[in-house]
Amino acid sequence: MTNRRERSPLIQRLAALGTVDGDAEDERLRRSTLVLSTSLICVLTPLWVVTYLALGLPIPTLIPAGYLVVTIASLVWFARTRRYVPFRTFQLTLMLLLPFALQWSLGGFAASSAVSLWGLWPSLGAVLFVGGRGAVGWFAGYLALLAVSAAIDPLLEPTAIPDGVQTAFFVANVTGPSLVAYLLLRYFVRERDREHERSERLLLNVLPAAVATRLKRHDGVIADRFSEATVLFADIVDFTPLAVRLPPEEVVKLLDQVFTAFDRLADDHRLEKIKTIGDAYMVAGGVPTPRDDHCEAVAEMALAMVEVSQRLTGLDTVKLRIGMDTGPVVAGVIGQRKFSYDLWGDTVNTASRLESHGVPGSIQVSSRVYDRLCDRYRFEERGVIDLKGKGPTPAWLLLGPRA
Repeated sequence: MTNRRERSPLIQRLAALGTVDGDAEDERLRRSTLVLSTSLICVLTPLWVVTYLALGLPIPTLIPAGYLVVTIASLVWFARTRRYVPFRTFQLTLMLLLPFALQWSLGGFAASSAVSLWGLWPSLGAVLFVGGRGAVGWFAGYLALLAVSAAIDPLLEPTAIPDGVQTAFFVANVTGPSLVAYLLLRYFVRERDREHERSERLLLNVLPAAVATRLKRHDGVIADRFSEATVLFADIVDFTPLAVRLPPEEVVKLLDQVFTAFDRLADDHRLEKIKTIGDAYMVAGGVPTPRDDHCEAVAEMALAMVEVSQRLTGLDTVKLRIGMDTGPVVAGVIGQRKFSYDLWGDTVNTASRLESHGVPGSIQVSSRVYDRLCDRYRFEERGVIDLKGKGPTPAWLLLGPRA
């Protein structure tokens, strides 16, 4: 992910103004963008106050000065009450009406240097703060006020303002709304992109990347059949009595330490972590992206898991029991809430049974794994064992690669 500069402490405080714990990220972003836009306009407003005061124009001076005082008070009120909708409506109304009131007090479009351009920002801002449909009314209001201004412009008495000042204010009235719109839209998009990246990372922690892409594009059932895949189950031997002896914090710390190491191994071997259930860990090779070396890759990870788990835990009593099988599987996404990517089929059941009937500290595999890897790896034959739900089944222990 691209590194970004940290926001200044002032911007962070302003962005957090009026936020509520438990708000959805979208709502938090709308609140912070409105507060920042209001604050930015407050920073620019004194320019008009000072200039109109210097020109001896009392009413044009009072309009931006009044806006400044009322807006600061509303920001304080919002920080205390956290009532977003009234604050949003009040601010958008002020931003829409006051530029036109200032234009009329100065005598029309030309005399005011088209200060009504500031009224366009609430219409644009409403798209962010209210949403696309809600912004229609604000834009319609802006167009209506423009029409009124055009109708009454010939009737207004232009204020005597030096040409140089008029030109400078015309530039300011074009630059100001453009600057506010650019900075706030940039902030909004940047924060939205940041949240999107965060959501993508969370989604990829639940689903494989290829499956997540399909899920975002299609609403239907996601299910695939793979003619060849390798499934591994691993759990910690005698974990339940160990969990009783250890404090809860130590139990969670132990599992986090071991499973985080397993996650790194899965990434290193380009395998797919399927799920964890208690102290059990399930990983697969060849799904959702088929690959020819899925069985070898899972075998290498299994050997690394035994070594890494013993090194990380530092407890002689912690041993893994691992089961492996290779063959056809069905894979898919189940559930509408807290959905998960899972595997089904005889291969999955056999790997699970080989794990539960395995030898502590060893990797027990099926005849299909043995047949596929026997020329490159060393095995110890266990003979025929009685697997629950399958009956007598030949099994081997994977020892390591051949010299």
